[in-house]
Amino acid sequence: MLPYALIRPFLFALDAENAHDLTLRLLTIANVVGLPHSSLPPVKPVEIMGLQFPNRVGLAAGLDKNGIAVDGLARLGFGFLELGTVTPRPQPGNPKPRLFRLPEYQAIINRMGFNNAGVDALCEQLGKARYKGILGINIGKNFDTPIEHAADDYLLCLAKAYPLASYITVNISSPNTKNLRQLQDTDELDALLRSLKSSQTVLADKHGKYVPLVLKIAPDLHSRQITNIADTVRRHRIDGVIATNTTLSREGVQASPLAGEAGGLSGSPLFAKSTAVVRELARALAGELPIIAAGGITSGQRAQEKLDAGAALVQIYSGLIYQGPQLVAECIEATYI
Repeated sequence: MLPYALIRPFLFALDAENAHDLTLRLLTIANVVGLPHSSLPPVKPVEIMGLQFPNRVGLAAGLDKNGIAVDGLARLGFGFLELGTVTPRPQPGNPKPRLFRLPEYQAIINRMGFNNAGVDALCEQLGKARYKGILGINIGKNFDTPIEHAADDYLLCLAKAYPLASYITVNISSPNTKNLRQLQDTDELDALLRSLKSSQTVLADKHGKYVPLVLKIAPDLHSRQITNIADTVRRHRIDGVIATNTTLSREGVQASPLAGEAGGLSGSPLFAKSTAVVRELARALAGELPIIAAGGITSGQRAQEKLDAGAALVQIYSGLIYQGPQLVAECIEATYI
C-alpha cells in the first residue's frame, strides 16, 4: 500500500467531504483485494467494561457512520471500532459544505448534522461484515424529533443496535443537532439514563448478553456540570464515559479564515481542553467507571497523556486525516502498558 505521505496531497486537493467518502471506498477496496494488515505490536489485551480489548486504541465515531468499511478499518489495527452516529430514520444532515480542514492547525470543523442512512441500514451492513472484534455503535436522535421526545429515538436505536454491538454510546454532545446538548443538564440526563438503563435490563434478558452503555459528553462543560454528570452516571450505573466530542470554542484557531464557520472543532487544538475534562472527570468518578478519551490525539505521546489524565482507552479520528494510518500503530506502541 502507498505511504500516506504520498496519498495525502491527492486527498487534500479534493473537497474535504469528497475525500472522506473516497477514503471509505479505498478502505473497502483494500479489504476486498486483501491488502496486508498493519504491522503492530503484539496483542496485549486489557479488560474494560467486561470486554477484552486487544489494545487501548480505538476509532472514534464519525468516520464510518453507516458501517460500509468495517472490515477495511479493522485492517488498520484498531483495538476497537465505533460506528455512527446513527439515528432511527435516515437523514441527510446539514447543507453542504459542512466539513472544513484547517491544515495549519491540524484541525477540522464539521457541521455534518448526523448525516446517516439510519439504524436499520447500519444493522444490515454489519450483517455482511466479517469483523468480530470490539464494536461500539453510537446512537443519536433525529434532527426533527422534539427534545422532549429524544428518549424515544435513543430507545429505538438501542433496541435495534443491541444484538450487534459490544457497547453502545449515547451521543448527547454533538453541537450540530439543535438543543441536543441540553440533554447533558441534570434533570434531562437523569430521565434519559433511567429509561436507557431500564431498557438495557430488558434487552440483556432478551438477548442473553449484557451490552455496556457509554455516555459521550462535550468538552464545553464547567466544573459543576462535570461533577453533576459524574454523579448521574454513577447513580444510574452507566458503564463508561467518552470525553469528549468536538468543541464550539475557536481557541487556538482564531486567525484561520475558516474560524467563523459554524460547527464543532476537532483535532490538535482540542487536545488541552478535552484532556482537562478527562482529568476532572477522572477525579469526580474516582475510578468507579472507565473513561474513553478522544480529542486532539495526533501522536503516541498525546495518546499516553490521555491515559495519564485518567483514561482507560483512547479514540482517534481527526489525527488520522493528518497523520494517516501509521498513527494507529504509533498510539498502540505508546500505550502498550
